[in-house]
Amino acid sequence: MVKHFMLALVLAGLVYTVTPSVAQDSGSNDQQAAPAGGHENGHRHFDPVKRTEMLTKQLKLSSDQQSKVLEILKTQQSQMEGLRSDSSTSQEDRRSKMMEIHKTTDDQVRALLDSDQQKKWDAMQSKREQWQGHRGDGQAPPDSPEQK
Repeated sequence: MVKHFMLALVLAGLVYTVTPSVAQDSGSNDQQAAPAGGHENGHRHFDPVKRTEMLTKQLKLSSDQQSKVLEILKTQQSQMEGLRSDSSTSQEDRRSKMMEIHKTTDDQVRALLDSDQQKKWDAMQSKREQWQGHRGDGQAPPDSPEQK
């Protein structure tokens, strides 16, 4: 049961890294194609610059906010890459740490925002969580015997 939960958490984390590029393309007709392309390269497609640009458009970030968000996202990318390359850490510990990194990043970005931006941010997070739930169900059924 714990393995199922941890697998779902990791999938949610991986989906989180894909979500910004999907959200960035929200105005285009090829929005549905974005997640499939993102999975080919896994975590490599996460680009702090592109994500900052997307957040700037959606949240109308000031130049000061942009630079701070970019630094936060670069730190997240560095931590995630270090975690992925650390073969001494168990898979479950890596998954747990990934989720911590995502939460910390989200909290740090939200703290930079004014109240109107925070409302938009919260709505974006809510949509992301709904999308992750949908993808998680399609990716790893919680009671699949192959996951044991």
